[in-house]
Amino acid sequence: MRLPVASAVSARAKHRMSSLPKAAEPAAVKIAPEIQRGISKFLDHLGSEKNASAHTLRAYRNELRRFAEYLGPDIRWKDIDHVFIRGFLSSLHAQGLSKVSVARALASIRSIYKWLAREGLVQQNPAKLVATPKLPKKLPRVPTLEEMNGLLDSGMPESSAFPERDRAIFELLYGCGLRNSELVGIELADIQESNGVILVRGKGKKQRYVPLEGAAEEALHAYRPERQKVLNIAGKTTRRLFINQRGGPLTTRSVGRIVKQIAVARGLPPDVHPHTLRHAFGTHMLTEGADLRAIQELLGHERLSTTQKYTQLSVSHVMDVYDRTHPRAK
Repeated sequence: MRLPVASAVSARAKHRMSSLPKAAEPAAVKIAPEIQRGISKFLDHLGSEKNASAHTLRAYRNELRRFAEYLGPDIRWKDIDHVFIRGFLSSLHAQGLSKVSVARALASIRSIYKWLAREGLVQQNPAKLVATPKLPKKLPRVPTLEEMNGLLDSGMPESSAFPERDRAIFELLYGCGLRNSELVGIELADIQESNGVILVRGKGKKQRYVPLEGAAEEALHAYRPERQKVLNIAGKTTRRLFINQRGGPLTTRSVGRIVKQIAVARGLPPDVHPHTLRHAFGTHMLTEGADLRAIQELLGHERLSTTQKYTQLSVSHVMDVYDRTHPRAK
């Protein structure tokens, strides 16, 4: 049988390739057993005691493995000083990594050393002697009150596959200032309608109550019967509040895709994501006169300094309005 030209060439090429010696695979970089054990136990601690997300664990694992490979097979924790750490950060910079990536690597090393010290495995934290790279101060772009009201009041676009659910997602992310992971973790039992609150599980297994009223409450009332219809058709049950169209629990990745798709359909920029709505919640609350401490509680921030970035966002917005509207600013 005669092969087509493309197939014949392909067959000859495969035959030649099979006769060539295979290129040697790069040898795996050896890691010191003590360092590997420490990293594994630290990651277990983050997952079991700190309730770290899969994304956070993956980020820490990647950063610390890179550090362990840099150290080599013979280094122990007690051998590492600030010079080693600076050398590692310099190597990352030489590889073309950004200042943000280098700072993230240093933060991972500081975190594991804090844990090692608590476990009595080291006496001091050499990472404290290493300065964090200066990062450019870049405030996130936050949709205006008018943009958010326009998006939510106009309803979900035709492209929305599950409009009742998608509206509830937007109302809770923006109306309650939730993190994406907190949103997908909500269970039916967490909704306490008689008290007008939702129990939210935040970072580090910390729990808080957020108000459930107004548009967010209405959106949930509209969504829950539709949710049950999907589960009945799929023949499934789940405690999770937010589900996909097959009746399975919704993932953070799916929420991110839904938010971006609907935001773009409503004329917002494509860089909108679930955390953008959380930023908008904090900024708009502050703009409308809410107390910074109250915003801290609602957002579940451990430190007030984390909440204070919304002061910067609010001032930035005020300055922008001034520049655009005041006759003496032009």
